[in-house]
Amino acid sequence: MVLEVKTLDKPDERRDFPRGHLEAVHMTDLDFAVATFEPGWRWSESVGPIAGTETCQMHHNGYVVQGRMHITMADGGETEVGPGDVFVCSPGHDAWVVGDEQVIAYDFQGQTAREYAKAD
Repeated sequence: MVLEVKTLDKPDERRDFPRGHLEAVHMTDLDFAVATFEPGWRWSESVGPIAGTETCQMHHNGYVVQGRMHITMADGGETEVGPGDVFVCSPGHDAWVVGDEQVIAYDFQGQTAREYAKAD
């Protein structure tokens, strides 16, 4: 049996990257991250060079708290998400902040937040 409680007031880690950062708590079967993306942030420019891939290879289960983000999939699909939107996004995508408001998004992962925007 598992019973764990952590607080974002004391995240297990903070990871900074150009025009943004994430704060994460790591639990037995869940990584929970709060990601903050500033205006001008774009995955392919801000995180891609760190990841070393052309598109984001993480699976995201997300909830947008603030701001708007555009997501494009490698297969050509695209959408825009904003406050109150819950989304699932498979690997193979790019994303960017739309407008002048920062984006704050919650990301619920199995354990993939341990690798997002992390240099090898």
